[in-house]
Amino acid sequence: MGGTAMSVGRIIKSDACVAEGAAALAARHPKLRAALAETGPLPLRLREDGFGALLDAIISQQVSVASAKAIAGRMREARLWQAQAVRAASDEALRAPGLSRQKIRYARALAEADLDYAALRQTPTEEVVKTLVAVPGIGQWTAEIYAMFSLGRADVFAPGDLALQEAARVLFELPERPSEKAFRVMAQDWSPWQSIAARILWSYYRVIKAREGIG
Repeated sequence: MGGTAMSVGRIIKSDACVAEGAAALAARHPKLRAALAETGPLPLRLREDGFGALLDAIISQQVSVASAKAIAGRMREARLWQAQAVRAASDEALRAPGLSRQKIRYARALAEADLDYAALRQTPTEEVVKTLVAVPGIGQWTAEIYAMFSLGRADVFAPGDLALQEAARVLFELPERPSEKAFRVMAQDWSPWQSIAARILWSYYRVIKAREGIG
């Protein structure tokens, strides 16, 4: 195995991979084991990579899930789901499905970045994140989520995610949500399965919310 393959690390491809990571974390971390006992089996959550995945992330910013789905659906119907189509489209054509002025700018920036999505599959996670955040409209969280679910990286975390922070606060009995910086350090302890730890915490967050609803 060469240097690049080593730095790309383990790729999550199936439910069996998720189960393996969950078992490894449960063996080493009693709190995560306790959370898993409440959550049950974890979701795979893999999705496609490429231009459409990042365009979808841009569309989803600061709108409801329902609104984002509707806008994305209209973009697809208008055949504006490929980089070349977005580059060629007028502002009016991009506004018609529901993109705001700012999101039109971000969609164009993504299309004009002309990223090599196939190459990103073989690129170390740190470089993937660095490449993506250089594109206007793509922040650290979006880049980390792309690495986690579109590229299947096993050892990436999203410490800026509020649901993860809240789940960690409750599970680890912290006085407050961990800061992004502190959470990133904390997550290192879950390497080489940080993305599985994230799945545990997201699932545990849903348990907490359901418990609050019952209470």
